[in-house]
Amino acid sequence: MKILVVGGGGREHAIIKKIKENKKVTEVYALPGNGGIAADATCVNIGAKDIPAIVAFAKEKQIDFAVVAPDDPLVLGAVDALEAEGFACFGPRANAAIIEGSKVFSKNLMKKYGIPTATYEVFTELDAALKYLETAPIPTVVKADGLALGKGVIIAQTREEAMSAVRSMMEDRQFGESGSRVVIEEFLTGPEVSVLAFTDGNVVRPMVSSMDHKRALDNDEGLNTGGMGTVAPNPYYTAEIANECMKKIFLPTMHAMNAEGRTFRGCLYFGLMITPDGPKVIEYNCRFGDPETQVVLPLMESDLLDVMMATASGTLADADVRFSNGAACCVIIASKGYPVKYESGFPMELPADLGDRFIYVAGAKRDGERLLSAGGRVLGVTAIADTLDVAVQKAYDHAGKVQFENGYCRSDIGARALKALNK
Repeated sequence: MKILVVGGGGREHAIIKKIKENKKVTEVYALPGNGGIAADATCVNIGAKDIPAIVAFAKEKQIDFAVVAPDDPLVLGAVDALEAEGFACFGPRANAAIIEGSKVFSKNLMKKYGIPTATYEVFTELDAALKYLETAPIPTVVKADGLALGKGVIIAQTREEAMSAVRSMMEDRQFGESGSRVVIEEFLTGPEVSVLAFTDGNVVRPMVSSMDHKRALDNDEGLNTGGMGTVAPNPYYTAEIANECMKKIFLPTMHAMNAEGRTFRGCLYFGLMITPDGPKVIEYNCRFGDPETQVVLPLMESDLLDVMMATASGTLADADVRFSNGAACCVIIASKGYPVKYESGFPMELPADLGDRFIYVAGAKRDGERLLSAGGRVLGVTAIADTLDVAVQKAYDHAGKVQFENGYCRSDIGARALKALNK
């Protein structure tokens, strides 16, 4: 089988490595991929948002199955365009991807169908938003409506911070049209949990839970990033909470999308907070999370491609979806200065004795035989073990063997989870 994977980050590298375990796979193309992915797939310099070129390439190579991984092409209708030309795809169509593409849509969906989430207000006018903030409870959360590279959410600790966030989105257009509408919502408290789930609109098959570490620096300090590391499973996500989430969040979301004529087929990401009042939805994503994918897929015991194909064909109920009882830890190595200003282009050393099974390259380019850093988050190093403490130790041991100038990582990935386990 010839497989096409749209995207070029660590998430796509993890997906490609897992897909290649299927013996039916003869060729994998990554559009655009990156210098590290090139070791596992044929990278083609076609942008993830260049939908006409993606479709033309799929036709040229007579692709058997396509995986559209990032949010932008999903929201722009890449799956719609590929399916219109007869290609089987993993990923939601544009009318379902709106669940991530518009926070206003997703909040209104949850309100309409009684899915637990934070209380909120939507604003299209700057003055109205600022007036509301004069008396709104503080802290509060300000969100740009549309996609903003994971940076469109501000947790404001003061009224001034909240007003500044609204101005930057609505007046300065920091995120372009994504900030033309804003959601101002209640600040929730409790541990956060990420749950990725396969769904074909008929059933929901959750993957192992995980815990992301968004802040750039140790002790959850510094700016928000795309994620500095993850662990799985998340110790706060107990069997009892999992059952509650299935009944009150996962299945109701699937049914709500069906009722709206927006059947979701693909990977639906639930960003949850376990509040004193029970689990609530912080956000939905319409695709695999990054870097959650780098800990979830290594723990998957069943065949990813088979599950993806069953999801696309609406036969997920009959698919084998299994995960190990072990644990995984992913440490992201980034360029110093990320997520603001950083230098790249430094040669990377990936020791041969490390093995590359669980090294996922997010930002790198080839220079002859050399691999150079080429982004903020450069790569993720994942380790799996029977227990989380061993997985964390192994991940840091392996990360210490990866060398490039200007590289840094947090030293406390997994610390919160281990503390919760040892209570």
